[in-house]
Amino acid sequence: MDPIEALNEIAFLLERERASKFKAKAFRTAAATVAGLDEATRKDPDRLRRAKGIGASTFAVIEQALAGDVPDYLRDLRERLGDVRRSELRGQLRGDLHSHSEWSDGTTPIDQMVAAARGLGHEYLALTDHSPRLKVARGLSPERLRAQLEVVAGFRDEGFTLLSGIEVDILGDGGLDQEPELLDELDIVVASAHSELRMEAASMTRRLVAAVSNPRVTVLGHVTGRLVTGSRGTRPPSEFDARAVFEACAEHGVAVEINSRPEREDPPDELILLAMEIGCLFSIDSDAHAPGQLSLLDHGAERAERLGVPAERIITTWPLGRLQAWAWGA
Repeated sequence: MDPIEALNEIAFLLERERASKFKAKAFRTAAATVAGLDEATRKDPDRLRRAKGIGASTFAVIEQALAGDVPDYLRDLRERLGDVRRSELRGQLRGDLHSHSEWSDGTTPIDQMVAAARGLGHEYLALTDHSPRLKVARGLSPERLRAQLEVVAGFRDEGFTLLSGIEVDILGDGGLDQEPELLDELDIVVASAHSELRMEAASMTRRLVAAVSNPRVTVLGHVTGRLVTGSRGTRPPSEFDARAVFEACAEHGVAVEINSRPEREDPPDELILLAMEIGCLFSIDSDAHAPGQLSLLDHGAERAERLGVPAERIITTWPLGRLQAWAWGA
């Protein structure tokens, strides 16, 4: 087995199960190290073991791969993660409108996110790094976002499109945390609340309604902000008038995100059913912060299929041309 492929697959699977980002990064670093070595060094165990970026665990993987075996580490991961049910709806998803790179709080460069998206068969991926107010996530200032737009433009080629975007923070009054003129330049604007999540219900309702009433917003991200499991602990959902918020989404053509991260399951099932009853569109997104997390779409698709969300009302099943026409006309 090719050791570079083995190391990268291990990193991908570790990211999928939301393991420590440092653990996944160690395997990606080792893969990059091996890729940069000459053939003689790759075949010399002593020189390989001393190479910067190769540790005990990664060396064992490389050694077993070079011997023609599937490394034990990789075999264990495949067995542990191999029981995820792939829904019929998952096969209809063409892309993903919520992802992050190392420009904000993601773990890898943009090109690695693009490569992973293409490997999953995506036709498009929206890069939606955070906005300035979220300093803990290295949110992008207007200057940094403009610089990123130049990078994003270089990834558009036949068969795949990297869409420009942002996950813009919804401010306390429902305003958006980025220059309006700059938001006008983006393909996709995911609006999400990340602070003041325990705001009184009437105020939170006004806040969310104001945000989705803004013509620059494409998708309402992880609407309740809840956490149901995971390393960050749990967090109760925000309180608001969900009917009023979803009616505003339907009126203004804003898709309600079905966030695929298992620790979120946001919106809860009953709110997905309410949004469906009201007539909302949906966007099944990964909210990926690493390449392997792009595959979390499996979870979001399974939930949507189980709840009976029609595929035609999920904008991430749409071909790129239809999606762009809708987004720019919204």
